[in-house]
Amino acid sequence: MSDEAGYTSRRVVVTYLTTNVLFTLATSIIWGVNTLFLMDAGLDIFQVLVVNAAFTAGQVVFEIPTGVVADTIGRKASFLLGILALFASTLWYVGSSVYGWGLWSFIGASVLLGFGFTCQTGAVDAWLVDALDHTGYDRPREQVFAWGGMSFGIAMLGGTLLGGVLGQFDLVWPYLARSAILLVAFAVTLAMMRDLGFEARPLSVHTFGAESRRIARAGVEFGWRNPVIRPLLFVSGLGGTFFLYAFYAWQRYALDLLGRELVWVSALLVAAFSAAGIVGNLLVKPVMRQGERRRDPGRVLAVMIASGGALMLGIAAVGLAGLAPGVWPLAIASVLWIGFGVMFGLMQPVRQAFINEHIPSAQRATVLSLDSFFSDVGGVAGQPGLGWVARAVSIPAAYALGSLALFASAPLYALAGRVASARSRSADAEE
Repeated sequence: MSDEAGYTSRRVVVTYLTTNVLFTLATSIIWGVNTLFLMDAGLDIFQVLVVNAAFTAGQVVFEIPTGVVADTIGRKASFLLGILALFASTLWYVGSSVYGWGLWSFIGASVLLGFGFTCQTGAVDAWLVDALDHTGYDRPREQVFAWGGMSFGIAMLGGTLLGGVLGQFDLVWPYLARSAILLVAFAVTLAMMRDLGFEARPLSVHTFGAESRRIARAGVEFGWRNPVIRPLLFVSGLGGTFFLYAFYAWQRYALDLLGRELVWVSALLVAAFSAAGIVGNLLVKPVMRQGERRRDPGRVLAVMIASGGALMLGIAAVGLAGLAPGVWPLAIASVLWIGFGVMFGLMQPVRQAFINEHIPSAQRATVLSLDSFFSDVGGVAGQPGLGWVARAVSIPAAYALGSLALFASAPLYALAGRVASARSRSADAEE
């Protein structure tokens, strides 16, 4: 299982997990306090979600261009560029708050942040799958993605807790800590990651347009026209309308339910979500096996996403019930929130393995970027839309409305699973 340079499957997995931990630790250190940070800088809940939507809009704009970088110059180069962009945008956030540059400055920083994340989305998963194939890895891919999910959850747990502690002293401190860790992540990625199973191609200003068109056509051919992938793209769009709103509004919602402004409580609950995700990752193997027979991923995903919708409706019901703020309303909502975290942790590795099974290697980063593109488009519409509902009516009302997207996603997952099973049976019959 090794190539001529001594790069083994084990080393690929170690590199994936190490860079994943550092990147997630850096990014997640602000996740538990970001909404509170922006509101402390003078924005209201609607403006906070407009800023977040600008981040998602940046992802929409840059998904294909960064896909060009990943599929030509290389996945590693794309990831490193993304880390640098996150470093710059994080310091821009700090300047916007400290010097009072206002809403539009936060929007600009968020667009750059979106660019940074598009350099990472798709590229890292594509690097992993290609490198595992190149080194002869023959075990189920969802287990590696589950390990990645667990490392993500552990890093997020540590990052959000650290961010909460730092934010209790000053909400700027988590952003400065993020910048420092990103520099470490850049150095480690530069040293450890190597493009394997992928042949780089030169890229110039003159060829960029042609490469963009080629990659767009590949996305249409191997993504949109693929009957298994197409329903998953719609699922990403529906999920994007709600997931980011649900995550970032939770910080404000939790403190409203508690009735006290305790930053560390918000961070602790985000950390609990990441711990729940680790539990979900651990359940991947038993859930996806029944004796020696592998379960249908589409059916499993359909059940999980519908269960997640039910949990989100429960969270909304706590707020809509009109209970007086206190520990018990927050405790009930938090149990449901943690339950959703378990479902999310179980769902993500299964989905990652499922979609990668149906993408050719040469177009992997492109199709994964297209999948992210659909999610981003949903987020551009969903975050300001649900943010407006949150300001005009209430945060839990927006939760109730947004959870409908999860229920709508369930039949699409089931459809993708049926098509994949039919294709598999057809291929077996031909053999």
